[in-house]
Amino acid sequence: MHEVAVISNIVDAVLRKLEEYPDAKVEAVNLVIGDLTSLGFEQLEFAYGIVTRGTRLEGTKVNIEREEVRVRCRTCGYEGPAGSFGSDYLDHTVPILACPECGGGVEVTAGESCGVKDIEITED
Repeated sequence: MHEVAVISNIVDAVLRKLEEYPDAKVEAVNLVIGDLTSLGFEQLEFAYGIVTRGTRLEGTKVNIEREEVRVRCRTCGYEGPAGSFGSDYLDHTVPILACPECGGGVEVTAGESCGVKDIEITED
């Protein structure tokens, strides 16, 4: 379960940043997670609850924003969402990293993010 390792690193980074704000009360940590990371949102949320125990973040909320896979075609110039493959055997779709218009090679322009978007805090 690599979600625990990812959340542990994120929580460590957030706690280091919060050292600059000793009087701040954290309400929520907002993340952006790309579809290409293969990270499970439910697993991230569960791991967050465990990893934050005994820290300033205990009891805070984690919000996860999904970043869809977007591509730019090197052949025809298409820019937009990647195509995807799904079946009755999968509980999710798999992005197709080829141009949905011409089948050409693509550059991934979004969908690989994994990090903190922002931290909601209030100061006393």
